[in-house]
Amino acid sequence: CERRVVGDWNMNSAFVIGGEVGFLGRLRKDGLASHGGRRLLSRWSKGPRPFLRMCAGSDDTPFAITTPLFYVNAEPHMGSAYTTMATDAISRSLRMSGKKPVMITGCDEHGDKIRMSAEKLGRSPRDHCDRISSEFINLFDKLGIDYDKFCRTTNPVHETIVEQFMNRVWDNGDIYKSEYEGLYCTGCEEYKDSKDLVNKDQCPVHQTKCESRKEENYFFALSKYQNQIEKLLEENPDFVQPTRSRNEVLSWVKSGLRDFSVSRANNPWGIPVPKDNSQTIYVWFDALLGYISSLLEPGDEPTIENAIARGWPAKVHIIGKDILRFHAIYWPAMLMSAGLELPEVVFGHGFLTKDGLKMGKSLGNTLDPFSLVGTYGADATRYFFLRSIEFGSDGDYNEERFISTVNADLANNLGNLLNRSMNLIRKNCDLMYELDSSEIDHPFRETASQLATLVPKNLEQLHFTGACQPIVEYLGQANLYIAEEEPWTLFKQGERERAVRCLCTCLEVVRVAGVLLKPVTPMLSDRIYRSLGLTEQQWQGKTAMTVGKDDIRRSPNKSFKRVAPWLCSIQI
Repeated sequence: CERRVVGDWNMNSAFVIGGEVGFLGRLRKDGLASHGGRRLLSRWSKGPRPFLRMCAGSDDTPFAITTPLFYVNAEPHMGSAYTTMATDAISRSLRMSGKKPVMITGCDEHGDKIRMSAEKLGRSPRDHCDRISSEFINLFDKLGIDYDKFCRTTNPVHETIVEQFMNRVWDNGDIYKSEYEGLYCTGCEEYKDSKDLVNKDQCPVHQTKCESRKEENYFFALSKYQNQIEKLLEENPDFVQPTRSRNEVLSWVKSGLRDFSVSRANNPWGIPVPKDNSQTIYVWFDALLGYISSLLEPGDEPTIENAIARGWPAKVHIIGKDILRFHAIYWPAMLMSAGLELPEVVFGHGFLTKDGLKMGKSLGNTLDPFSLVGTYGADATRYFFLRSIEFGSDGDYNEERFISTVNADLANNLGNLLNRSMNLIRKNCDLMYELDSSEIDHPFRETASQLATLVPKNLEQLHFTGACQPIVEYLGQANLYIAEEEPWTLFKQGERERAVRCLCTCLEVVRVAGVLLKPVTPMLSDRIYRSLGLTEQQWQGKTAMTVGKDDIRRSPNKSFKRVAPWLCSIQI
């Protein structure tokens, strides 16, 4: 699926003028910053982790940025949505910077767990995969996810790439046949070391008993790459992020890498091993190749060479920390064996909880993403999870805090500034801007210039809080400004020019905020532009953010309505 949102970070039609800038302090009655107001936005100028180097290289060079391929044993959950919302925000920001990310998401559709899930529901594995993958597509559409590629590992093209890759590794001498006996977690699709289990035989992730298995399989010689993986982590300290995830990976590596099985003898729902059709390829050895096979365009000959030419290596794999071992150890070793480049960054984010407790069906506290979006909307959902949770750490969902955050930042701060300013323009100026915002010399324009650099940088550092919070503060300063200027009083006192200048300034702040928030709240940003009177051609046509003097002066939307249904106080 090919989808694009046209837009860029160029806001120089009005407030963004470049140069050395400061942050707006408390405003005096004359609309100028008070003494000491030129402090830099230093609080938010540095993310919690090194820059991901996403903006390096030519603008014309495509590169992959990925979510995991989600397992289709069950319907999508909030964790799937969380990872994908974050990846989408980064991808949108990079496109606005003129880069060409190829956002890859999709479904991992092979494995014993999927076959068993299908049987319990009276379905064939194929029918089950078709149904659940369509649910993921439906959820992503509701969330406004603008992915470029949706991978399904049951696609014949993907299967061809997997076979080619396995043959490469095999020819390199890294696959051999052996017998293995151990405790196996079907939920993780992985043999477990006894030291990693709880209560002797329970998986710590799924809280279920692991079963004892003994079978003859093909193995990948992971131990052969012990020194190379250690060197990778030593020479590239940013390869695994954040620091907590890196430390966990280092601990695993230092304990010694062990060869792992890359085939299963008793699971018919998988890709046959190329040189032994009695076995199927291990689900992780299969699924990880989706990041490469997805890059192929329709009509391309399905070869590894053609796929990697379309955007490999990936800039970043964004994953949940529960699948860190596969992406940060197994995957690099597999790529080394096949002679392919490694991804630049593997980022393992934390788990989500609800009201302080781990979510689970047994506790009856699961969070349905479809219900959440249906109740509050996609923008509110995206904003809360990206704004309120430090990406990389565990985060908690609480409905009261969700509503409070959306009300405070979007309804009261952004919505009220827009609604108040537009209502006064409607009442006193017949919804006609009498002053072009580019004619306004105001400290807000300096702050906008700084934010135009700060916000995309923080987004590309996966520092979503640091991207959203300065926008909230910027809007807060504008609300303070309009409250101190009191343009409604100025109109009554005959100071029309000053009142209009205040309102046009505030509406330009809203416009700038709409641009800055677009990667996080894309639908809301579109509605802001329409409410400000910009036409579809202006919004989607001439690089989106470049608005001429006549455009903004004469085209306000006379059928103005609230930006979104929930941009009013939401009550519990």
